[in-house]
Order: sequence, then C-alpha cells, then structure tokens
Amino acid sequence: MDQKSYRRGSFQSSTSDEDMLEIAGAPLDFTMADDDPPLDREMGGFSSYNGGGMNGTNTMMDFLEEPLPGVGTYEDFNTIDWVREKSRDRDRHREITSRSKESTWALIHSVSDAFSGWLLMLLIGLLAGSLAGLIDISAHWMTDLKEGVCLAGFWFNHEHCCWKSNTTFTDRDKCPEWMSWSQLILGHGEGAFAYILNYFMYVVWALLFSLLAVLLVKGFAPYACGSGIPEIKTILSGFIIRGYLGKWTLIIKTITLVLAVSSGLSLGKEGPLVHVACCCGNILCHLFTKYRKNEAKRREVLSAAAAAGVSVAFGAPIGGVLFSLEEVSYYFPLKTLWRSFFAALVAAFTLRSINPFGNSRLVLFYVEFHMPWHLLELVPFILLGIFGGLWGAFFIRSNIAWCRRRKTTKLGRYPVLEVLVVTAITAILAFPNEYTRMSTSELISELFNDCGILDSSQLCEYVNDFNSTKGDDLPDRAAGPGVYTAMWQLALALLMKVFITIFTFGMKVPSGLFIPSMAVGAIAGRLLGVAMEQLAFYHHDWAIFSGWCSQGADCITPGLYAMVGAAACLGGVTRMTVSLVVIMFELTGGLEYIVPLMAAAMTSKWVADAIGREGIYDAHIRLNGYPFLEAKEEFSHKTLAMDVMRPRRSDPPLTVITQDSMTVEDVETIINETTYSGYPVVVSRESQRLVGFVLRRDLIISIENARKKQDGIVSTSIIYFTDHSPPLPPSSPSMLKLRSILDLSPFTVTDQTPMEIVVDIFRKLGLRQCLVTHNGKLLGIITKKDVLKHIAQLANQDPDSILFN
Repeated sequence: MDQKSYRRGSFQSSTSDEDMLEIAGAPLDFTMADDDPPLDREMGGFSSYNGGGMNGTNTMMDFLEEPLPGVGTYEDFNTIDWVREKSRDRDRHREITSRSKESTWALIHSVSDAFSGWLLMLLIGLLAGSLAGLIDISAHWMTDLKEGVCLAGFWFNHEHCCWKSNTTFTDRDKCPEWMSWSQLILGHGEGAFAYILNYFMYVVWALLFSLLAVLLVKGFAPYACGSGIPEIKTILSGFIIRGYLGKWTLIIKTITLVLAVSSGLSLGKEGPLVHVACCCGNILCHLFTKYRKNEAKRREVLSAAAAAGVSVAFGAPIGGVLFSLEEVSYYFPLKTLWRSFFAALVAAFTLRSINPFGNSRLVLFYVEFHMPWHLLELVPFILLGIFGGLWGAFFIRSNIAWCRRRKTTKLGRYPVLEVLVVTAITAILAFPNEYTRMSTSELISELFNDCGILDSSQLCEYVNDFNSTKGDDLPDRAAGPGVYTAMWQLALALLMKVFITIFTFGMKVPSGLFIPSMAVGAIAGRLLGVAMEQLAFYHHDWAIFSGWCSQGADCITPGLYAMVGAAACLGGVTRMTVSLVVIMFELTGGLEYIVPLMAAAMTSKWVADAIGREGIYDAHIRLNGYPFLEAKEEFSHKTLAMDVMRPRRSDPPLTVITQDSMTVEDVETIINETTYSGYPVVVSRESQRLVGFVLRRDLIISIENARKKQDGIVSTSIIYFTDHSPPLPPSSPSMLKLRSILDLSPFTVTDQTPMEIVVDIFRKLGLRQCLVTHNGKLLGIITKKDVLKHIAQLANQDPDSILFN
C-alpha cells in the first residue's frame, strides 16, 4: 500500500508497529479536526520532517516544567498507550484532590470534575434518544411514501394519517385520507394498470432513496457506511481512526440511515444507531477537558454511548449495558457500568418521551404473550437454535466471501452501481409479496403478534368456533385459507431474506444486521409455530400432546416461536448470549420465556461455533485487518518471546538512542531513516542497558520546538535524557534535555517468557509495545503488530495480507 497518500495533515511517520489501513475501501483524507484535539497549529501542516527549524526567540524553555502542545498525543491509525493514559489520569486526579484543600474555588473545581462524567452521560442520553426518535419517525414516514401519500398532510405516515378517520376497525388501513399513487394519478386503485403503476412508483422511490444515501456517503463521509460496530470495537480496544466518530460522520450517518432503511433494502438501523450514539459521545467529550485530553477516559465514555445506542435501538436499557460489556467494550471498569446504565436510562426515557411509534413503546414490535410454554416445547425451540446457528455460520462465510470479492475485484470501484443494482433487485422481488413489501420492523411485529379476535391479518385467518372460546384466550383452531396463503408467502420471503442480506450487508450505505437476522429467524419460527399448532389441533390425542394439550385448549403460541427463532438467528450471526436474551425479554415484557430464549441462544452459539469460531463483527475486523486482539480466544502455542521479537537473526541491529551521547543531527537522522513509532533509550551502544522508551512523535515535536524557542540549539547540540547534563568542553553548543518525554518504566519481559503470557499482557494492559531483555541487556522489541502477525501465522494465515488491509 502506498502510505504517502495517508499522511496529509499529520507528521510523517508511517509507524512500523501500526501501519495505515483502508476502511471498507473508502479513500481516507480526513483532517484531525473532526475527531481528536489538533496539535499546535504552527506545526499541524507539515508532512515530512527534515529537522530544519530556525533559531527563534531567546526564551529558554524548561522541558520538564512546561508541557509542549502535541506531546503525549497520537497519530492517526496508531494504538494508544493505555498504561500511560491511565497514569496521566491518576496524576491529574491526585493534583485536583490535593488542591481542593487549599481554597473554596479549588474545592468547587474538584466537585465539578467529579460530576462531569455524569453530566456527560446525561447529554449523551438526551442526544442519542432525540436522534433515534428523529430517525424512527422519518424512516416510518419515508417507508410509507413509497406506497402513497396522505392528503390531510404529506408529513403524516399511513398509520397517523388514518387516526382521525371514521373507517371501521377492519378497514382501518383503507381510510379516504390516504391515497396510493395509482389513486392519486389515475383516480382509482383497482386493476392491472393501477398495480403496475404502484409497482413502478415503489421501485422508483426505493432507487431514489438508496441513490441519495450512497452519494451522500461517498461524497461527504465515507466512514458513515456499514454498521460501524467492527470499527467501534477496534477503537474501544485503543486504536485511533480520526474522523470515524466525527461530526460529519454523525450528520451523514443520521440522514443516510433514514434513506437506507426507507429504500426497503434488507438492513436495519440498530447497529448504525450504536455508531450514531458513539459519535454523540465522542463529540460531547470535547466539552470536558478530562475526556478531551485523555484517550483512555474517552473510551470509557464511548462504551457507555454504545450502551445508549442499543438502549434506543431496542428499547432495552439493561440489554444495552450488557451488549456493551459482552460485545463491544475492551476495558469496562465498574464505574463505566454505572455510567452506561445511567446513559442507557436517559436515552430510553428521551425516546419514550418522543413516542415515535405512537404506541407508548420504545420499539415497533413490542408484544405480550399470556400463555405459559410446556417443557416438551423445548424440542422445537432447540431445533430453532440449530437453524439459527447453521444460518449464522452460512451467512458469515457467504458475506465475508462476497466482501472479500468486493475488495479484491473491480466491483469495489463502483459502489453507487452496486447499491442501485441490489436495491432494484430487492424492490422488484419485494413488491409482489406483502410480507417483503412492508418494512422489516413491521414484518417482525406481525410475526411476533399473538392472534386475537380482532386481528384481520392473513396470519390470523383461522376457522373460528366461538362456542369453545374461554375468556380472552382463543383456542388452537384449524388454519383457514388465509393462513396457508401466508405460509407460502412467508416461505418465499424467508428465501429472499436469506440470500439478499448476504449482498446487502457491507455496501456503501449504513446497514445494520440485527433486524434482517431477526426477520429470518422470526419467519422460520412462525412457520414452525403454525406447524406445531396445527399438529396439536389435529392430533391432540398423540402421546406428546395428551398430557397438556386437550381439545379446545390454547396450547401453542406461534408468535413465541417467532420470537425464539429471531433470538436464535441473531445469536448465530453475532454470537451474543446474555445480552441477547435480556434484549429479547425486554422487548416482549415476558420473564417466563427466558428459558426458551436461553436454550435457543446457547444452542445457536454452540452450533455456529462448531462451524466457525468468529461472529460477524470479528470476521469483518479480520477482513479489514484492524489491529484487534480478541480477548475471548485462547493462545495455546508454546512459543517464546525471542521467537517473535525483532530484530530477527538476519535483521540489522535494533535502532536505539543513547542517553547522553547523541546529537540533534544523529537523532534526526534516525527519525528520517526509520519508520518506527518509538525508540528504546540505552546507557550506551556497548552496554545496551535499558533506560527507557521515547516516542517518535514526542521527539519530533520536542526538537522542533527547541529549535524555534530555545537559544543555541543547533545540529551538533547533545540530547540527554539524564537528570544532570554530561560533562562537555566549554565551547560546546547548548544541550537539549528531553527527560520529560522519556518513559522511565517501559514494560519489559525476558527472552524466555512464553508468548502465552506476552499475549495476555498485551490484551489486559493494552500495550503498544514490550521490550525484550536478556540478563538485563536490551535484546529486542515486540509490538502489537508482531503479536497479531504471530497469531495469524500460527493460524495458517498470511500475516502480511490481513494487517491494515
């Protein structure tokens, strides 16, 4: 990869341990202003370092006392140093605590600093909830716009348009205020020509919405495509992708998410809502110094924002917190758990206040079941779990293969054409079938629904025998012709959803996977549920039904099977377990169905894991080559640190800086001739005794500032990292002390340390690099990239092809 094109607006240093990467094929030309605090403006623009600074003012700079702008920050596509960031936050906290005893103002500052985290969570919850409400209302209206328009006010969707109508309950969808496009243009809605016109308008609106979405993404924010969860997992593990959580990404993702969902593509808004919430969290972090200047603290906020995103996506605050903990977060202390809970609560409350669906619920498919399930029903529930696991594994393999083809062939060069072709195929196949024509959320709502007396849906067209009705519960009844029609229509819808979702997920529009996965499972579950219901009705004397399902009783709830199937398929694709079950029972409000959900979720995970260990998000992380060390996987090989460290035996010796004998020119030469992100500092080249570690970026900024602002610093000036300056002749130029930027406690291991322990250290401490010693002497260095390459090699993968691809 030609790395020069990625260096605009930042210092040159394509780092050896963290190279640049391409996100989903998008050209990366982002300035730092979008996401992270910029460096000193005077230095922010140069792209190559040649050390040619001018002698500036006569002011002497004490580098120990006055921190330089930019020192301690990170370049784009680098990993943060968790240990250093946490240490800096502890120092800051200690200083505020000690000052709080000196004056009232300092005490107020201390209290406001402690309260700032909760205030930030409140703001994130309010903003995420408001945006989710806006997205829900807009998407609902634009989805209905494909089929017609409201004469009472074009801004009303179909349901809201008919609220004030005097039509009967059974004709509630045919109110005179709502006009289909054929009624509006031709004056009537019946006949072949009216059908063709409605069909044509449906396809045209779908193509228009998807075209707008892909053009906005391509033109303004390439990072707004996809679900965003793989990248957020990577960012939360400590990687920096500037602009990914910036203001432009937030604006474009919000607009294009509405357009993509409204176009009828087989995608959902739930995954992208996590990205939207994290963008809100990142932008609001800039209001508080403590989070703006500390990358580790900012990632705690982003973990809480992810919880708020799932909270508004499913109306499941507790499920959101567990999702953040189980699926996306890398570092999740107890304090973050409490704050995530608060942010999720505020976000859910805000969305409930907006009431986007007009049903006083947070989601469109909220249902309540009343009949208990029987122990024997665990068998079909486990069958649904097996189906979910098989479909999850099939989907991941197929989707990754298609995305790899998109990356490596000419297909990736035509994102607009790809989106339009997939939209056209989806719309043409979807319109004739009423279950694919409706939005996927409405389809899931229909499938979850437990048939009542007033339901006019085809799925509820049973042969009624009201003499046997007991109270509100309808008994199991014989299926009427409407149910059989619905069954084959649902079977066709299942086939379409299974295959079209493979090609949709990963296109250059915002696309979530939760809703399509749930739809596949819900269709399969409803089909199985109706089959079980009819089996129990016609064969209630069979041994399996005789003990608990008598004639005229309400034994089987097909909607419950749809719910269990939805959980199984979502679990098969994402490999979620605990958070998935909690999200599903928060959706349905039924605690008695936890056991069926748990059985289906675990079976689904076991089956999918038996075929392939990775969930869809981990697979996309590996496909894109993000530097993510998966904490869930065991490292079981018997290699040692000396097998992985660099330099290898055939390599040139390790590049080091001595503590008090190298000139400014010597250090500048090392910086220009190497691409490493940092250098070990040793006592001397002969002894190789380790003193510390200094980052390349900090060296560049410190030398440049010293040349400008410290009198007498020239190319022959000695750089020293010790407390006291080395003895030199009186005629020597001024020396440059850089001890303040030296890390005096770099993490070290011996050359005989098992890699199992080294990998554990990298995972749990979030290290960027680790130095290797032998009998106290420096031998080499292991970076995060080296660890990832080593794991890839042991897994029989090409290490160079999967990193930062």
